[in-house]
Amino acid sequence: MDTYENVRQLLEERPGLSAREIARHLDVAPSTVTRMLPNLEEAGILLYEDDKGRLWPFQQED
Repeated sequence: MDTYENVRQLLEERPGLSAREIARHLDVAPSTVTRMLPNLEEAGILLYEDDKGRLWPFQQED
């Protein structure tokens, strides 16, 4: 499983994590998560960041 997929799965299970919290859960540097955030959309993972820096997956409508 690649890191992008790991982020997607983690945020589906625990929405509202910060980049620092994601990094801790995935055992990577916070800078790694911060650098990859702009590329997540290209990987098909749509997120939004609230005013406190927490990340949330966009819900796809059926």
